[in-house]
Amino acid sequence: MSEASFDYLNPEIAPGTRVFDVPLVRATRQSLKGFGEIVRDPKTHKVEIATWPPRGWRKLDAGTGNEGGTTEGTFACEWQGNQLIGRNEAVGGHYVIGFRDPPDLVGQGAAPTPGRVLLWHCNYHPDGGQFFWPLDGKPFVVPVAPPGDDVKPEDFVAFWSDGNHGIYIHPDVWHEGPFPVGPSGRFFDKQGKVHARISCDIAREFGVLLGVQLPNAV
Repeated sequence: MSEASFDYLNPEIAPGTRVFDVPLVRATRQSLKGFGEIVRDPKTHKVEIATWPPRGWRKLDAGTGNEGGTTEGTFACEWQGNQLIGRNEAVGGHYVIGFRDPPDLVGQGAAPTPGRVLLWHCNYHPDGGQFFWPLDGKPFVVPVAPPGDDVKPEDFVAFWSDGNHGIYIHPDVWHEGPFPVGPSGRFFDKQGKVHARISCDIAREFGVLLGVQLPNAV
């Protein structure tokens, strides 16, 4: 799938795309093992930088291939009608992160479904980790799946923070978000500066939208 096929502001969701609900789990040090870590202090929490892999048989020079460092900024999310819009100042990103209801069902007279995000896309960063710290101190959710390019909908789990801590994601771990529980949210985002991104269009590849619950949504 080419990069041009990903239109992050105008995703194509086929009519009749079904919803596949993913488990919601409270984020703790134990539950996050293999996916990431709890962030207690955004000023000191370390972001892993992965060493760039060589393509041939010659080895990297010692101390090279991991010098890109980190970048940081505000990741802001806001519901605009049926769409959850995200802006990541750290990397200049602007996205439709998800939906309340499948787009083909909007405008048929039914009230929007509260308490969930329908996720159409996910990605991972092979160059470094990433964390989200809630600047407003409010609950939020981050969906993740284990490393590996053969990811499937049933691999996903959604981790929930009550707003008293952030969530850090290891390199190579599939993720999206953060999803605010309320109408909007602002997060301090810190991640690898190279920002290598490998994406999966879940709606196209699997014919589903991932249903992510938002606990105590308002």
